[in-house]
Amino acid sequence: MQESWSFELPNCTTLPEGIEVVIQLKQIELGIFLSYYYKKGGAVVENVSQASETQFTSPISGSLTVAFDLIYFNACRDILQQERGEMDLQVTWDEGKRILRLQGEYWPTRDGDEI
Repeated sequence: MQESWSFELPNCTTLPEGIEVVIQLKQIELGIFLSYYYKKGGAVVENVSQASETQFTSPISGSLTVAFDLIYFNACRDILQQERGEMDLQVTWDEGKRILRLQGEYWPTRDGDEI
């Protein structure tokens, strides 16, 4: 599994500016995007922040690490647990359309075992 999410940012003109806007103003959407990775474990992602400087591979792409809170909640089992997590993201900026695309880590999924 490898998730991606695109953010339309009409007022941004550069990749660094787009990253800053997404981290600050699109935290709920960013949390939803990262939550897809943890939904099988029953967690949601909140309080996303940039954990490392962006490493640019070109003027329109690069990578960065984000940190976040993983919240596990199950009322039936009376569970409310919180832990900190990190993930590396690949970022790509489409200058013409002003769209920032984030791509998460690749997590291989396991098929069913043969009997």
